[in-house]
Amino acid sequence: FFRYLGTKKYKMHVRIFIARYRGYAQCADCEGERLRPEARDVYVGGKRISQLTGFPISDLYHFFQAFELPSESQAVAGKIVHEIRKRLLFLKKVGLQYLTLDRLTSTLSGGETQRIHLAASLGSSLVGTLYVLDEPSIGLHLRDQERLVEILSQLRDLGNTIVVVEHEREIIHQADYVIDMGPGAGENGGEVIHQGDVASLLDNDRSVTGRYLSGQLRIPTPVFRRSPSSSYLLIRNAREHNLKRIDVKIPLGVLTCITGVSGSGKSTLVHDVIHAGLKKQRGEWKGSVGAFDSIEGGGAIADVILVDQSPIGRTPRSNPVTYVKAFDEIRKLFAAQREAQAKNLSPAHFSFNVSGGRCETCQGTGTVTVEMQFLADVQLVCEDCGGKRFTQRVLDVTYRGHNIDSVLNMTVQQAIAFFSSETSLVRKLKVLEEVGLGYLRLGQPATTLSGGEAQRIKLASYLARKAAGNSLFILDEPTTGLHFEDIHKLLRAFDRLISQGASLIVIEHNLDVIKSADWIIDLGPEGGDEGGEVVAAGTPEEIARCDRSHTGRYLRSYLFRQEEIVSRSN
Repeated sequence: FFRYLGTKKYKMHVRIFIARYRGYAQCADCEGERLRPEARDVYVGGKRISQLTGFPISDLYHFFQAFELPSESQAVAGKIVHEIRKRLLFLKKVGLQYLTLDRLTSTLSGGETQRIHLAASLGSSLVGTLYVLDEPSIGLHLRDQERLVEILSQLRDLGNTIVVVEHEREIIHQADYVIDMGPGAGENGGEVIHQGDVASLLDNDRSVTGRYLSGQLRIPTPVFRRSPSSSYLLIRNAREHNLKRIDVKIPLGVLTCITGVSGSGKSTLVHDVIHAGLKKQRGEWKGSVGAFDSIEGGGAIADVILVDQSPIGRTPRSNPVTYVKAFDEIRKLFAAQREAQAKNLSPAHFSFNVSGGRCETCQGTGTVTVEMQFLADVQLVCEDCGGKRFTQRVLDVTYRGHNIDSVLNMTVQQAIAFFSSETSLVRKLKVLEEVGLGYLRLGQPATTLSGGEAQRIKLASYLARKAAGNSLFILDEPTTGLHFEDIHKLLRAFDRLISQGASLIVIEHNLDVIKSADWIIDLGPEGGDEGGEVVAAGTPEEIARCDRSHTGRYLRSYLFRQEEIVSRSN
């Protein structure tokens, strides 16, 4: 039967069906080395190629540094060894020393992939090239950010031009030229606020970025930190990937940050062990779970919620107001109008997800896809509804002079003012404004939202419906793509969740978030095989005093800057 299905594998549903019954086992012939015997019989320095590609890059670099060719082979392979050493050095410099060369690219994060491209660019020694990088610091610890700046400076010094979209203050400080956009977001932005060096940016009062960098605006360090309650999560003997059989105690009812250099085991601990392990305990997980002995304290948690940056919807019909359930209120308002009742229109007629009131030509998307045989598909505005997504009889119904289409084209801030008398609706819209998304249009298709925007909409949805107390929220680098002002708003959203009885576990490198945490668990001390240990656990002040912690070293200057100034003056 499966041999027969193999002849039909060109059909998508057949491939999906086969995948349900297929497992993977190590090849008995090559024992997972993926090469023929002839290739496996070639040795360099006493190692087969599959052994070398299985080494972490740091170990492989040391291997080739110590490797010496026989004199008769220098002419043949001397240049090759030099190039191998150079490329391995670049991979180390971009902070990827913990990766192995045989690592599948599908398992790499976006930040790791971007840094591999950077290392390849350095190795190619191109000149006169324009490099455009979008947030290359994603997933990078401050220690690794310094290495990134060093590499970008090397590329510049070779005669290249580097354009970087970035929010990290250390990278902005190292720029030769800064273009600041603003002054706000969405309709309130789109202007060039500043062009020039960093020093002149700090003196530009119109620039929110400059005011944060100069210290005029800042995210304050909490005066009082929430004390951990008597409830804890206790993970025993976590040993997945590079975790060194660690026991981790996470307090509930507070904001806990998981920190550490890139590759130290943060994602493994949080995603593979804590999230998957708790979901498995609750019978809500069918995938693989990281290796550990037990998780204690899970009974005190009502729900486990992973707030990631995956899209909130995969079709243009999904939008911010449908996700936070505010669109239900808007549809009820329109259905209650006298004109709608005269036409026998219910709230369902004002939805573009069901038949009745939506334009059936475009099925409520506002666009029609034209398939091009040998080119990419073309999206055209629907000729029947003109992109308004509803039939004319629905569009004829107005509320205070606006129809459903013009309301969906309002920004969140505009809608809050427009619906000011509708308390329940305004409450749901205000949570979008509180997480820094007041500039979004109500009907903006979910497919046009960034990962950071999608993540904050998910947070807003939980704030709007007042998630059950004792819920555990897990977030992985929620500050990705966020400006200082947005981070300030995000921290206020965290405070609201905790005040409702929730617990937060956040993987983060941003010092503004780390210094605002109630409890920190720092992993490391390095990445890969040299990581996977709990370096320190405690309050930000306690982590800052830990000399072994890279995070503590950078946090110290953030928390104790005033003390250092006083001591120097004395």
